[in-house]
Amino acid sequence: MQVEEIKALLESGLEACEVDVVVEGSHVSVTIIGDIFQGLRAVRRQQLVYAVLNDAIASGVIHAVNMKLFTVAEWQQSNA
Repeated sequence: MQVEEIKALLESGLEACEVDVVVEGSHVSVTIIGDIFQGLRAVRRQQLVYAVLNDAIASGVIHAVNMKLFTVAEWQQSNA
């Protein structure tokens, strides 16, 4: 899958999120910022992302996903 395809998939599946995607072969790195993650533990945040990418992972198009997931406040704090 191309960067644009993965980004569009994530943006449509995770409303009101800023999404950055880097693809190296079948390995994908994503940074996602959105208040959809507010109050959620790391595992639950990852589950939301995996749910969106499940078909691509199951088919083998995506082999591995590295995730950096932040709320807007967490992102602002980490980049202050």
